[in-house]
Amino acid sequence: MSSAPSKTPAYRLYTMLYAESPPTRRAQHNFMSAVDFHDMPMPLDFYCWVAVSDDRVCLIDSGCDKETCDRRGHIFHRCITEGLADLGIRAEDVSDVVVTHMHWDHLGNLEKFPNARIHVHKTEMAHATGCSMCHEPLRRPYDVEQVCTVLRALYAGRVSFTSEASEIVPGVWIHPVGGHAPGLQIVEVATERGKVVLASDAMHFYANGELSNPYPVIVDVREYLDGLRFLERLAETPDHIIPGHDPKLRDRFPPVAGLNGIWDVSLAPLTPSTRP
Repeated sequence: MSSAPSKTPAYRLYTMLYAESPPTRRAQHNFMSAVDFHDMPMPLDFYCWVAVSDDRVCLIDSGCDKETCDRRGHIFHRCITEGLADLGIRAEDVSDVVVTHMHWDHLGNLEKFPNARIHVHKTEMAHATGCSMCHEPLRRPYDVEQVCTVLRALYAGRVSFTSEASEIVPGVWIHPVGGHAPGLQIVEVATERGKVVLASDAMHFYANGELSNPYPVIVDVREYLDGLRFLERLAETPDHIIPGHDPKLRDRFPPVAGLNGIWDVSLAPLTPSTRP
């Protein structure tokens, strides 16, 4: 007798705020082409995400530390391990860390998750450790000490390299898109409201997608624009896309009761999108 197929787990998916840019940051810093609201303040939020099922804790990106944030001129709030602790999760309980890309604000703290398998795109690893780093503009978004933590994990046998769209653990899929970084990957997570798509830096702000206007830190403009179109095709609705740095998330999704800086994006948004 054949066994019944295993059911895809439905995760609770949380957005955790760990830092933000100065509130006076101008909108023009966030778009490649000029926009009519370029004189308005448009700060960045810095998030990580955690998907929690009955038997797995999957962290999507791992943030950075206070020293790195301070050095780069941003406002650090707290280590993401503190946010996890508020959710009742120990760092040792994290089973997987998905690295959407290896920029400084997405790759820190790996040493704090000793039992996690780290999933990173092989093109991103080659970029961050190869001849591209001879060029200062390409090197600027990376942090050498963070990159070394990936190398140490690799030599410890804890790194899995991704290369194409795949389900890397039950209920969590990656989709390579490039553009902002050569090995940038979108993450899709099964939740009770359907598959939620974590765009990471394929779409920093909702407005990057609405205007088809890239964020200016970029290695391939065509791949970035193709990635925006892919996000629209992949997501069930615009409300299933979670941009990587948009402060609007704070008001759009329900906060976790009693906790600061954590929102439940596996629930329907409080203010649904008006986009078709």
